Amino acid sequence: MPLTSREVPGRTSSDRAAPDVTPGLAVEGARLAYERRVVANDLNLELPDDAFTVIVGPNACGKSTLLKALARVIAPGEGRILLDGRDLHRLRTRDVARRVGLLPQGAVTPEGIRVDDLVSRGRHPHHSPLRQWSRADASAVTSAMAATGVSDLAGRFVDELSGGQRQRVWIAMLLAQETPILLLDEPTTYLDIAHQYEVLDLLRDQHGAGRAVIAVLHDLNQAARYATNLVVMRDGCVVATGSPAEVLTAGLVEEVFGLPCLIVPDAVTGTPTVVPLDRRRQR
Repeated sequence: MPLTSREVPGRTSSDRAAPDVTPGLAVEGARLAYERRVVANDLNLELPDDAFTVIVGPNACGKSTLLKALARVIAPGEGRILLDGRDLHRLRTRDVARRVGLLPQGAVTPEGIRVDDLVSRGRHPHHSPLRQWSRADASAVTSAMAATGVSDLAGRFVDELSGGQRQRVWIAMLLAQETPILLLDEPTTYLDIAHQYEVLDLLRDQHGAGRAVIAVLHDLNQAARYATNLVVMRDGCVVATGSPAEVLTAGLVEEVFGLPCLIVPDAVTGTPTVVPLDRRRQR
């Protein structure tokens, strides 16, 4: 039975009962920087916990930096990142890891590791000196591998797999963490088109099962097809948020990406599709 937004993995009855807790992730007046290079200033954003959110924007606009901030990989110089209404950086690392899972771009596979061993690493946030491997861990790993279609690869070495297979294994590790919020930075990069849609279908299934999915994508048409909430960034700022049908207009695409285009309905889903105009005819 699909999980509802009140039954997502990692959420306790006390979390559900607290009326003063705002669910999900939010950014309040955040200044994000790498040493002296400021990427975003006074960034504000709410990310619904019942949405499949896709973040899009030109290269170097701050998409990946925002995702790292949401995962507590980097801390804002000013402002706050909130998780369920509480300052993310005031929470214990283990508590955050049980609520938010991150698949970074270009995750590096440890040498000589087998598929089942890599997926099992997703259970580390649930362990402590007093709690080691359990039946619950084994069940979570088995379920994650089944959901991603990698069960038959369990004994294989990860570095022997194709790009699409490796990406599904990494996503299995993320699912084994059993967090209600999934963050993924360009999960379809370097995959052929069939595997891209395979991964996106998998993420849509996870959203349908009650998880909040927040992903950075480059392909606007894929973003429009899969997102229920689209976030458009430029120069470290959020310029638009909302459903793809509300947000994705020809004017916005040209303004943000510098691409003259038409927006037409997708022939299969009816979602907005970006059709670039012939630049030669625009001269």
